[in-house]
Amino acid sequence: MTDVKAENISSIPIDGFSNLRITSIWTFLMSVQWSEPWLIGLVVFHIVCLCLTVVTCKYYRAQICHFLLMVGMVYSAEYLNELAAMNWRSFSNFQYFDSKGMFISLVYSIPLLLNTVIIVMVWVYRTFSTMTELKTLQLKRKARREKREKND
Repeated sequence: MTDVKAENISSIPIDGFSNLRITSIWTFLMSVQWSEPWLIGLVVFHIVCLCLTVVTCKYYRAQICHFLLMVGMVYSAEYLNELAAMNWRSFSNFQYFDSKGMFISLVYSIPLLLNTVIIVMVWVYRTFSTMTELKTLQLKRKARREKREKND
């Protein structure tokens, strides 16, 4: 039993940068060298996307374009991962881009998807607000009509 456990532990990859055994998403993210310029740029990109998401809340058409652009970027993440895996030496110190796409999913796709979820939540809220206003107007018109009919 201990031989099997020892074999399982030895099969867990060790990160080359921080010498951590990668056993969870958190240890995986901790093993990333976040001081690399391209990763700093990626974080800034996600901050800009979040700011655009918040700013475009009042501009429906701009928000639709922003939403579609982010969904398109998530869709292209697989191709971006393949491209980055082939050319990682030109911009990175470590090969982060695995064949399953875990790294690109965690640091690229998930933040974009969270932005799209925020946009969908705003759209649902606006829809409920519009439906509430519409029903209120319908009830007011009905009350006015009944009042007129009662007075006649």
